[in-house]
Amino acid sequence: MAFKKFSLMIAMRTALIMLTLIFLTFLLTTPGYHAATLLTSLFLIVQCILVFRFITKTNAELARFLDAARYADFSQRFELKELGSGFGELGSAFTDILKRFQAVRTSQEKELRHLKALIEHVPVPLMSVHADSTLTLWNNSARRLFGSNHVTKVEDLAQFGEQFSRHIKSVGAGERRLVTFEVDDMEQQLTILSTQIIIADKQERLLSMQNIQSELDVVQLQAWQDLVRVLTHEIMNSITPVASLSKTAVDLLEDAKSKIIDHPDLVESLVDVSDAVQTVARRSDGLTKFVGSYRRLTRLPPPNKQVVKLRDIFSQVSTLATQQWLEKGISFNANIEPSELDINVDKDMIEQLLINLLQNAEQALMSVTNPTVTMNASLNKRGHVVIDISDNGAGVPDDIAKKIFVPFFTTKKEGSGVGLALTRQVMVAHGGNVKLERSPLGGALFRLTF
Repeated sequence: MAFKKFSLMIAMRTALIMLTLIFLTFLLTTPGYHAATLLTSLFLIVQCILVFRFITKTNAELARFLDAARYADFSQRFELKELGSGFGELGSAFTDILKRFQAVRTSQEKELRHLKALIEHVPVPLMSVHADSTLTLWNNSARRLFGSNHVTKVEDLAQFGEQFSRHIKSVGAGERRLVTFEVDDMEQQLTILSTQIIIADKQERLLSMQNIQSELDVVQLQAWQDLVRVLTHEIMNSITPVASLSKTAVDLLEDAKSKIIDHPDLVESLVDVSDAVQTVARRSDGLTKFVGSYRRLTRLPPPNKQVVKLRDIFSQVSTLATQQWLEKGISFNANIEPSELDINVDKDMIEQLLINLLQNAEQALMSVTNPTVTMNASLNKRGHVVIDISDNGAGVPDDIAKKIFVPFFTTKKEGSGVGLALTRQVMVAHGGNVKLERSPLGGALFRLTF
């Protein structure tokens, strides 16, 4: 409507100029109208100037409107009533268009903020790998996964393990892979799922990386517990009547010997039989106790966690586990950094776990010169409490190191294969992990990460 009025005004002004021009032509061809000719000429000039200003002002306002729309400057207002009839509606039309643009932009920004908030709070790390090998971390989970490490290109992923970097480079669209991820002295198992996205002729691979380490630990331990529970149940069902009958047989043989004391030959034979039966009874008792020790793997109660000072735990553990170390010449050093470090654990469970590890270290130093054991606690880069117990013994060979946390596995003559398996189970129950490394002292280092 505004543009129709604008055209009408242009037409009326043009018509007026034409009429003025015709009248001026008439005056110029008619002698004696000099004053009228001058006045008409001035009137024509004024009309041309007004039309020029009218069109120039309109173009300027139109250009201002287009610039406001181009740069999304929705603060512009078009109050054009002072320019004359019709411009008020034109200005209102411009303002209304900008308001509509603003409403659409506001709606889009609100939807974009909503989507960003959803992505930021997705618990699975999301990362894009672009065609030029650059990386984009999309959410908090991804940033927490990589920590403070610098990650902008695929090449930067090598610091988290060669296997992880290789899989990130090669995983194809739609593929799912299980990879090992190492960061800040912590090892995690990630499932990587790749999806290809094409936007505006640009391709990228969107990777979701879910940490399933805790789930794997729980499932593995549950499988071991089920296996141990079945084996111990079957063994106990078989060995219990053997142990009971052998003890009864020993008593019967003793009774029989007292009744045939006048027949030395028979008594001697019964003594041999009694010794054999007693051997069976002792082995049955030993086997019963041996199997009973494995039942602890299946009966570990949930930890009763509470916040305690690590120095209290270290003090208690050191008192119980190192009483005779001075006599044996074993040097022991404990350090906590910071000294007031707290930890949220089941105090009894962790104390027993540390005592077992210190006893293992003591046994590993039987024939070592200047035996030394250290127990240190600190916070890693991710704020987790880490306890290291290390010694300067012979260490653990690589082929054995892979098996030491497996139930039933032991290299000790009198070992049961329960201690380290139970240690791992206690750590998993606390949401942590335990791993064996090479100690800076030259021996073994057990690292507990909570």
